[in-house]
Amino acid sequence: MPTLTRRAFACAGLGTGLAFLLGACSGAQATTSAATSAATTATTDASTPDSPYAAGIHHATISVRSYGDISVELNALIAPVTVTNFAELAEAHFYDGLTFHRITKDLVQGGDPTGTGKGGSGKTIMGEFAANGYPNTISHVRGTISMARNGRDYDSADSQFFICAEDNASFDGRYAAFGHVTSGMDVIDALVANAKPVDDFGTIEAQDQPVIESIRMVD
Repeated sequence: MPTLTRRAFACAGLGTGLAFLLGACSGAQATTSAATSAATTATTDASTPDSPYAAGIHHATISVRSYGDISVELNALIAPVTVTNFAELAEAHFYDGLTFHRITKDLVQGGDPTGTGKGGSGKTIMGEFAANGYPNTISHVRGTISMARNGRDYDSADSQFFICAEDNASFDGRYAAFGHVTSGMDVIDALVANAKPVDDFGTIEAQDQPVIESIRMVD
């Protein structure tokens, strides 16, 4: 696959208000109307055409500057659309130089080119989780990797992902878990320990955001 520049994944069209929220969704936010679904159809990709990542088990390495590597196993048997999206962004070097912009005691979240929680690649994907009518048996336990999304829109996951530092069963059925950490949880623990969030949401100031050197697919 040819390398694409981050400019090719421009996120300006996402606009204000598309912050990707976790764990803060009310019942009202968790209800997606038919109108909302229709409005996102044009930018939502529910297919995995001819992708080598659309089936089976795959592996990737997330390298974090000054912290080390996190190895993850990605399960396309359960979440093929999500794994394909993540893998293709990684292969395009989209994540290189991005940051973890949100860190709480429960999770680390990154993959936003704006570093604000409001950006992405410009292409959203179908939410592969129970509340969206899709069976997903991966639980949000410590080490699970999952997709962030707009709390009001089930099909709004893009490039932002999070890794659980603790068990978070309340996320099950509401976010698209797609794999788990196989080594490098010490990196996650260090990120959490060193984080200096400026609010209860876990927002990290731009100058303090840990840098994702790269994400590379292994297989």
